[in-house]
Amino acid sequence: MTHSIYLYIFVAAAVSCLIRVLPLTLIRGKIKNQFIRSFLYYVPYVTLAVMTFPAIISAPQVPLAGILALIAGIAAAWKGMNMMGIAALCCAVVFVCEMAAGYMM
Repeated sequence: MTHSIYLYIFVAAAVSCLIRVLPLTLIRGKIKNQFIRSFLYYVPYVTLAVMTFPAIISAPQVPLAGILALIAGIAAAWKGMNMMGIAALCCAVVFVCEMAAGYMM
C-alpha cells in the first residue's frame, strides 16, 4: 500500500502551522500565571539541551572525550568565558583526548 508524498507534506505543514497559529489565536492577553510564564521561558533552553546532550557524547570517536569536553565547557561557562571560547575549548579537549586515545592503541 503506497501513500502520496503530498499527503505527508500537507500533514506536516498543517501540524507546523497549527502549533504556531493556535497559541496566537487562543491566548489574547498577557499570561499572568508565574508558573506558566517560567515554563515557557525555559522551554527553548531545555529543547536545545535535549537535542545537544546526546550528540556531545556520541559524536566523538571516544565517548570519554565528549564527557571531558562537556565538563570543561561547563567549567569555562561557570567562569564567564564567552561562547566562542567555550566552543574552541571543547573542540580542543576532544581533539587532544582522541589523539591521546589514538596513541594508546
